[in-house]
Amino acid sequence: MTEVTVDGITYKFDALSEEARAQLLSLQVTDAEIQRLQALIAIAQTARNAYAAELKAALPSNA
Repeated sequence: MTEVTVDGITYKFDALSEEARAQLLSLQVTDAEIQRLQALIAIAQTARNAYAAELKAALPSNA
């Protein structure tokens, strides 16, 4: 990573302070965690839809 763009401004990574580098790393870790959690939500939503479909199939049709 030689350059970083934040709000449309490009910075040289090597010129960033230690604090800025730490914040950048935290931001990257947080973004990765959000993506992981969104994938888990998608899995859970798919499972929920399958359970709902199975429930409909299991209910009496003359309700």
